Amino acid sequence: MIRRIVDFFGDAGYARQRRRLFYLVLVVIVVADFVVPREHAEHLWDRLPGWSAVYGFGSCVLIIFVSKFLGHQGGLMRREDYYD
Repeated sequence: MIRRIVDFFGDAGYARQRRRLFYLVLVVIVVADFVVPREHAEHLWDRLPGWSAVYGFGSCVLIIFVSKFLGHQGGLMRREDYYD
């Protein structure tokens, strides 16, 4: 069982199926966000369906770009053979 799961996520032959599964999960999450009651929301943007998914995705992209910038331009990243 574990081998089938590892092969599914590691083998390039399953790339198309992985992509379809990713899109399906993404659509299910966004659709599920439309059925959540919003009367407890304090801010306007909390009442928008799909806001949490967009905010989470944008936050992850921002973290990746800031990390890349700090690594390459900020001098945090070293050569592969730095300690040799």
